[in-house]
Amino acid sequence: MAVRETDKLGVAHDATDDEIKKAYRKNALKHHPDKGGDPELFKDLTLAYEVLSDSNKRAIYDQGGKAALEGGGGMGGGMDPQDLFSQLFGGGGGFFGGGGASRNTGPRRGKDLVHRIGVSLEDLYKGKVQKLALSKSVICKTCEGRGGKKGAVKQCTACRGQGVRVILRQLGPMMQQIQQPCNECEGTGEVMDPKDRCKSCNGKKTISERKVLEVHIDKGMKSGQQIKFPGESDQSPGVIPGDVVIVLEEKPHTRFQRKGDDLFCETEVDLLTALAGGEFSIEHLDDRALHVTIVPGEVIKPGALKVISGQGMPSYRHHEPGDLYVRIGVNFPPTIEPTAIPLLESALPPRQVVQKFGKKVHVEEVLLEEPNDRQRKNAHNGDEMDEDEEEHRGVQCAQRE
Repeated sequence: MAVRETDKLGVAHDATDDEIKKAYRKNALKHHPDKGGDPELFKDLTLAYEVLSDSNKRAIYDQGGKAALEGGGGMGGGMDPQDLFSQLFGGGGGFFGGGGASRNTGPRRGKDLVHRIGVSLEDLYKGKVQKLALSKSVICKTCEGRGGKKGAVKQCTACRGQGVRVILRQLGPMMQQIQQPCNECEGTGEVMDPKDRCKSCNGKKTISERKVLEVHIDKGMKSGQQIKFPGESDQSPGVIPGDVVIVLEEKPHTRFQRKGDDLFCETEVDLLTALAGGEFSIEHLDDRALHVTIVPGEVIKPGALKVISGQGMPSYRHHEPGDLYVRIGVNFPPTIEPTAIPLLESALPPRQVVQKFGKKVHVEEVLLEEPNDRQRKNAHNGDEMDEDEEEHRGVQCAQRE
């Protein structure tokens, strides 16, 4: 007499769904292959639970037994015992770490390979093609990615080709699954006789190959912008290669500072040019120099901000130029010949009238002096001022007067 499905789980013929589920959990844990149980018995327990937990299949089974199910009631189309077990114990898509999910989603995609390259402001202004050499894994052509002779590679029976095994550990009333690499196949999911390994890749299925990519840096690109090479990342059998992603990092510049499509720089003119007009030049980023004229009669104040339209960075794709902003400093002479003072007095506005005080205020004559080192430190809160650095502070435009 055939053993009834309810008898396999040790429940009554009219057991409730909760009773059937509890019975299956108890027996499945006891007879699981990873716990030393019989794989066939575990399979029978799972099939019994699948029948009894489905109302339609259970009704067919109650009326005609197992023969009725096999004759068209759906006995042969059940899920994998490991998948059903994992669902009950929170394992997700497949007991061995996602094997079931891969059947539904197709080949997985490999990781992207990210490279960061430093790019000068000149290259971002003019555009450039830069070659990048990298090493990547490619499928071995000798063995066509098998790792050995045809037919020599077998699926690991210990982990069923998944490369990982799940160990069950009981924590009080709960069961915990711990996933760890299979020690039989070293996490590969396959086993092979060492003498059958491919000599080219030594059984690894891939070899290292040097690849040279031409990175086209377009005018106006910005720091952080990405250039992608689809499918150029590491190859692996059964895996869709990821992309090689180039990330641009703009290098600091000695003369210019960039803000979007605009450029900023600083330059310095002498006092005579600031007062009476003159010329200066700015070396640009593309082997050009901008000749700038200060019209006589226009007075340039120290720190004045001027703009040269259309001389900034080209915009990305459209290459429309931004603007160039110039901060102008004035270099005052250390002294002036006393004989030239009358000429200055005739050319410049009159001196400011000195404030007068009443008779009750004592007026004392004093001299302006250069501060010594101690006084200079005190004036700058303990930070000793480097005169040379102060004179050339900030980003300077190269100039030729």
